[in-house]
Amino acid sequence: RLAEHLHKRGEEPARIAHFLIRLLFSLFAEDIELLPKGLFSRLVDQGRRQPLAFTQQLRQLFGAMARGGFFGEHAIMHFNGGLFDSDNVLELDRDGLEILHGVAMLDWSNIEPSILGTLFERSLDPAKRAQLGAHYTSKDDILLIVEPVVMAPLRRRWAAVQAKARDLAQRRDETQHQGTRTLRINELNSLLGSFADEIAKWRVLDPACGSGNFLYVALKLLLDLGKEVNQFAAEVKAGQLFPQANPAQLFGIEINEYAHELAQATVWIGYIQWLHENGYGVPSEPILKPLDNIRHMDAILAYDAQGEPVEPAWPDADVVIGNPPFLGGNRIRQELGDDYVDTLFELYAGRVPAFSDLVCYWFERTRSLIESNIVKRAGLLATQG
Repeated sequence: RLAEHLHKRGEEPARIAHFLIRLLFSLFAEDIELLPKGLFSRLVDQGRRQPLAFTQQLRQLFGAMARGGFFGEHAIMHFNGGLFDSDNVLELDRDGLEILHGVAMLDWSNIEPSILGTLFERSLDPAKRAQLGAHYTSKDDILLIVEPVVMAPLRRRWAAVQAKARDLAQRRDETQHQGTRTLRINELNSLLGSFADEIAKWRVLDPACGSGNFLYVALKLLLDLGKEVNQFAAEVKAGQLFPQANPAQLFGIEINEYAHELAQATVWIGYIQWLHENGYGVPSEPILKPLDNIRHMDAILAYDAQGEPVEPAWPDADVVIGNPPFLGGNRIRQELGDDYVDTLFELYAGRVPAFSDLVCYWFERTRSLIESNIVKRAGLLATQG
């Protein structure tokens, strides 16, 4: 409703989207107390009576979040990360603030990040909604890909590591010789520490990441496995290991500017939420680091310095997952234009038949990376056709 209200006032869709993502993150940050408890909601409540004052205060708050500092008597952490890179705001009138007030009264601490794409499609103009909608996938369907592709090899390794660790722990406890005992302790710590590092180095790429749902779900499962390793280490008296999985091991490609920004917000909200719910505190400041590894670009067609068409370089990764956009062969020209399509057909001639569904280009790029031993595993959703 708020997006529609701003549309009717003539605001640009990209500015609306950026502003609404900022509002959502602020609501989330307030409810897990990254922002002072109740601060944002009080601003909204008071702003219903003085809209101009709200705009000024919100600009001051966003400015503090951009670099860290004070908002009145409140110390504000450094957020930035690109999402809060300035103090720009959109003005809200009384009607807009009434809508926002209703939203602010909800508890955002347990928002499910994988629904953010659906939630924010409505902040785009009608011409852009289909682009983002093509990327939305339910969490159940995401798990059908992420579990066997990303997690299965790690879980197999973990089962083997656990068996070896239990044996080392038993041999450690049974030995009376201090030197041998120290050797077993070091072996055990090294074994579990190495596997924790392996989880943190497992690089995941979604080359059509949309609003970041696949990346968020993958990160959550990697964090859960890291926590399991930590708990096991405590069980066998091997010391504590902090779950090291983090957003830096996630990579994405997205051509839609709005979805590209939303993907970063989705990943960060999911990560911070997991840390909060599992008692691991908050990230070091700045709370939001720029996710430069989620790239704003075309995944299947680029041009070199001489202007010649080339296949764009994808970030190096161990696994590729995702739900690339579907576009039936008879609609490709209508949606993408003759120049783009003719160039695409020429570039992939002999590999992807002309007028294949657009999704096939992602399959072929991924297949070639596996053949070249750059990517180990892949799982992509496709159409029935």
